[in-house]
Amino acid sequence: MNKLLKYREKLNLTQEELAEKARVSTRTIQRIEKGTEPRGHTLKVLTEALGISEDDLKENKSEPKAEIINYQLTKHINLSSIFGVILPPINILLPWFIMKHKNQVNEITKQIVSVQIFYTIIALVCILSSPFISRWFGVTKQITLILLVVSVIMNLYIIIRNTIELDKNQRLHIKLNFSFL
Repeated sequence: MNKLLKYREKLNLTQEELAEKARVSTRTIQRIEKGTEPRGHTLKVLTEALGISEDDLKENKSEPKAEIINYQLTKHINLSSIFGVILPPINILLPWFIMKHKNQVNEITKQIVSVQIFYTIIALVCILSSPFISRWFGVTKQITLILLVVSVIMNLYIIIRNTIELDKNQRLHIKLNFSFL
């Protein structure tokens, strides 16, 4: 997040209000929030208006952005998928909602939701194709129920295995090579 945007939102100011307070144009605020480095007079009046130092507002390009991951919360996000094991949309929506609400959007939580989306798609295709499989191969009519039970057990395994791996090694054991998010 851009530093000017962060400080402006912290003070609950709109771009227009900050522009008026600093006596610069709204367009100047917009350009800086999109990535233009403030310099000279603009830097000085913005820092005065925000009550911060010039160093606080300057972008520090050499400083790597370290992602802070709350692994305890990440485990809870993963475990929240269990509530949707029987009702597949909940296994996606609940972890996604918690991830967004708790501002814990990172590669691990995105993978948790992506794995649940992928699982739901695969399970749905298997269950919807079960009547055709049953007719083509002459297998029992209970194939849909069997596939449903197997898919629930597989999802429980994925969730529990990833939780254990998060607890031990702070990474996911079962993940995708791509992300839906």
